[in-house]
Amino acid sequence: MIGSNGTTTVTEISAPVKDARAAATPASQDAGVRERCAMLGIEWLDKAPTSDPAAAELLAPELAVRLGAVPVSMDGNRLLVAMLDPLDTAAVDEIGAVTSRTIRRVGLEAPAFRELMRDRYGTTAARMAETLASDGGLAATPDNEHNLDAIEADDVHRMAEQPTLINLVNLILLEAIQSRTSDVHVEPFESELRVKYRIDGVLVSQPQPPKHLQAALIGRIKIMAGMNIAERYVPQDGHITLRFEGRKVDIRVSTVPTLYGESVVMRILDKSSLPLDLKSLGMSEPHRAVVDRMIEKPHGLVLVTGPTGSGKTTTLYAALSKLYDPRKKIITIEDPVEYELNGINQIPVNAKRGLSFATGLRAILRQDPDIVFVGEIRDTETADIAIRSALTGHLIFSTLHTNDAISSVGRLVDMGAEPYLAASVLEGLLAQRLGRRLCVQCKERRPISEDTLNRLTPEERARLGGFQNVGRGCDKCGNSGFRGRLGFFEIVRIGTGLRAAIAQNRPVHELKELLDGDFINMREDGMRKVAEGITTVEEVLRATQDVEDFSEDLKKKKG
Repeated sequence: MIGSNGTTTVTEISAPVKDARAAATPASQDAGVRERCAMLGIEWLDKAPTSDPAAAELLAPELAVRLGAVPVSMDGNRLLVAMLDPLDTAAVDEIGAVTSRTIRRVGLEAPAFRELMRDRYGTTAARMAETLASDGGLAATPDNEHNLDAIEADDVHRMAEQPTLINLVNLILLEAIQSRTSDVHVEPFESELRVKYRIDGVLVSQPQPPKHLQAALIGRIKIMAGMNIAERYVPQDGHITLRFEGRKVDIRVSTVPTLYGESVVMRILDKSSLPLDLKSLGMSEPHRAVVDRMIEKPHGLVLVTGPTGSGKTTTLYAALSKLYDPRKKIITIEDPVEYELNGINQIPVNAKRGLSFATGLRAILRQDPDIVFVGEIRDTETADIAIRSALTGHLIFSTLHTNDAISSVGRLVDMGAEPYLAASVLEGLLAQRLGRRLCVQCKERRPISEDTLNRLTPEERARLGGFQNVGRGCDKCGNSGFRGRLGFFEIVRIGTGLRAAIAQNRPVHELKELLDGDFINMREDGMRKVAEGITTVEEVLRATQDVEDFSEDLKKKKG
């Protein structure tokens, strides 16, 4: 688990911050511990036992997290406690002293313990914030409570180094990681401080910490990220690395000044939650077959397009993982490197030191690569180098920001690429959006609402028959009805006719008429997934509402 010893300095912050117990290997991973427990008559459980909420309340949430223990039930003066490490006698003694009861301990497997912890202390961070609200040592004085400029940097540093405040920030991150959060937002307003988690692409409000903790809480985050705690009026970027349940979790931190203090966004990059195959991303079998043919070309340019946060990089990571071969040299240049890929050379853009996409790509070509992934084509120079690299025998992957796949041709030309060069190197264009995936535990079939039906075409209404699967909401999905995300894709293969039209710099509406007869746009791909029962009509409409529907044009073309 994430924890802290409360004595970490700014120079040590680049290392993971954790409690001594969290650094140790979980007891469930040590067969010897289980054997010793059996010798001592300590029971070991594989599943979380039924727990009494009144028993859990005997131990404060921060203590439960720090000690790796959850009180389960009471029998007179005896308290049954489930522990990650039941051989931790210091923890047992501390629990006994705090609760004034005789402790009987049982061991619990790590996954079951995490589930029990969430059930009993799901609002750990909120409860800790309430505790801190009554702690005068951390509260701002009435004179400066709404005037953050009046708080000196030394005072912020002192407050941010309080052990309880450190635990609060760590628990916010812990709960975010456990709930599959992609971004944590800390937003200051005139009379409140809001914390939100982005789960499956949607912001979910969390219990609000007291406003007077704002300076200390944000200061703590900035210390962990190696930022300048005294600078509050300039945007800053930082990075936190944590160890969580034996794996590394990277967190990108961004701050910007607002009217009522600094707004903080922490992007959580948890490699263990990254699906590195196209099927897991929700790509249909026909689409996967087309992508396989595109990426197996010996040279050329493949572009993935979509807005920020649409999963473009993840799709290309999946393609690179599929292509990985020790006999091939694969190099990426990214801003920043979001996930580390084994066996692939990854270069982070560093604008401060003059390493841009263009200069990095130029240097990469001197490394004799077979496959190159350029994080994004942003300017004329990068576009020109990428195209010429594809011409000289390299397979280039990159991303663009366009609304649909075919529009990326015009985007390249707008950047200064010669149409005939673009036509000669382009092998495929892929556009995508992300929608939420229905929770398999609680989905059920229901009629589609009249308002939603009115937004569908006659063909779509006929396909769905007036019904769709929806999530009822359960403990597994946090009562949202959704768990995870999937992509809605459209793929353009560059055939002979389309290549010739691109070389002639034909307008986009003419290029659309030359698309393959089996082409389907993102909306159509999404509706097929609604029919399969893995997402909803509302999710498809939300994700693809800015994408033009080509179905009528294609019908005319086929006719």
